[in-house]
Amino acid sequence: MENSYDMIVIGGGPAGMSAAIYAMRSGLSMLMLEKTGIYGGQVLNTYEVDNYPGLPGISGFDLCMKMKEHVDKMGVLVQTGTVQKIIDQGNLKLVCTEKANYVTKTVVIASGAKHAKLGVTGEEEYAGMGVSYCATCDGAFFKGLSVAVVGGGDVAVEDAIFLARTCEKVYLIHRRDELRAARSLQEALFACDNVELVWDSTVSEIGGDDDMVQYVRLKNVKSGDETKLSVNGVFVAVGIIPETEAYKGLIELDEKGYIVAKEDCATSMEGVFAAGDLRTKALRQIVTAAADGANAVTSAEKYLASLR
Repeated sequence: MENSYDMIVIGGGPAGMSAAIYAMRSGLSMLMLEKTGIYGGQVLNTYEVDNYPGLPGISGFDLCMKMKEHVDKMGVLVQTGTVQKIIDQGNLKLVCTEKANYVTKTVVIASGAKHAKLGVTGEEEYAGMGVSYCATCDGAFFKGLSVAVVGGGDVAVEDAIFLARTCEKVYLIHRRDELRAARSLQEALFACDNVELVWDSTVSEIGGDDDMVQYVRLKNVKSGDETKLSVNGVFVAVGIIPETEAYKGLIELDEKGYIVAKEDCATSMEGVFAAGDLRTKALRQIVTAAADGANAVTSAEKYLASLR
């Protein structure tokens, strides 16, 4: 049957690429669907990866290219398309995109997550005009200027450290009085002379002129006091939202929209597996995403064997 496979992998990030490699090594007929046609997902926006075994200090882009080289070497078939829905047909699944429909025995959903937004006045208006969700993508535009980073986790601290290398001043705005980032990252942050931490504060407004951000309005969550901080750019790093809209009502999601799946990556629907940042898990890192891809294919192989 044309457009029929043993497995379809949805997503071209580390989890999806790992799954594709393992599927090809297992001799499965498979297809990878990537909505942008660009491999890597969120990793592409990481300036430096220092915790991937064997490749300390590699850039996110270079790591993705190494993974892509492996995928290409294995001869993985890739199509560009956005998955709109999956239709359960028992032992077969119909994966529907805006371009074509594909029949498969198993599905590995590895479509990752997107950046969460602040949801404040001015955020949408100044997107691309001072508001950014990727410091490594846009940081060069703010050389010698003052910027704010919003968040307190690993990504926010990494962004602040990266921006401190070229910006005159970096304000790290966090709603709590302590950071959630890894201790090693915090130590590196505190060593940056041009970074100032703004504790217990949230952004209530982003403002400026017709062309560019000029300030953020802050509210102290303890005192209620409001202040105005002059900055030329705002980098938002307040978490991620799983890309699972297409699967609502099909498979079980938790209250935050993550696909409910354990280490075997099996979802509530037989033959459908979840890998990477969009599944329920304690740690979302590149190395755990790659591990998920391997586990998902191993579980899928067991499922396929049960169909014979």
